[in-house]
Amino acid sequence: MRFVPVKTAERQAALMLLGLRDRLVRNRTQLANAIRGYAAEFGLAAAKGIAHLAPLLARIQSDESLPGLARELFAAHAQEYAQLQAQIDEVEGKLMAWHKTNPGSRRLAQIPGIGPIGAAMLIMKTPAPEMFRSGRQFAAWIGLTPKDHSTAGKVRLGVITRAGDEGLRSALVVGATAVIRHLRNGKGRSMLSAWVEQLLKRKPPKLAAVALANKLARIAWKLMVTGETYTAKPRPVASAGIA
Repeated sequence: MRFVPVKTAERQAALMLLGLRDRLVRNRTQLANAIRGYAAEFGLAAAKGIAHLAPLLARIQSDESLPGLARELFAAHAQEYAQLQAQIDEVEGKLMAWHKTNPGSRRLAQIPGIGPIGAAMLIMKTPAPEMFRSGRQFAAWIGLTPKDHSTAGKVRLGVITRAGDEGLRSALVVGATAVIRHLRNGKGRSMLSAWVEQLLKRKPPKLAAVALANKLARIAWKLMVTGETYTAKPRPVASAGIA
């Protein structure tokens, strides 16, 4: 049985901030999906992503062919969406202020794929990283290690266990996905990129993202335990052969 220290009142308040942000983001997603669904029924579609919702609302507002009631209701949805976005911006501003005052969070934010929000989540939700014997154990606590179905000397690994905190696991996977997307666009090349490139040759992008999230969790655990700073090593360049 593993015991962890009791959270301080300040840490618990910071976790409330994360919980509030998570709820607001879920409400925003639910509202955005509702707006898209109603707009599609009137023949108005938009690309996926939050960034494309504001142009869709502008198109709806300027479309005089819509019934008056529909335009009125879309305006109410737009007002609710703007209020939610303002609340999310306010909460994220407080998270950024907390991140800037915490040395450990600032160190973790230097890891590729772990931004200020992800770094703050790792620090807030891991009160005692030294309680884990290894980075693999820490990744398993988050739920980023595969289930073991080995038998009769044959190794069989299944899907990830999905144990631990869902929000923390999701943040790491989203960050890993962003790293892979930047790499495929020719950006952010480093020693980590070389490892990801080799992984993508064997695994589809989604599985590669989970594997990279596992690696990011191990790196974060190492930095939290040792207090070291992440240093991005340049990717080695193959030397030309001498005739």
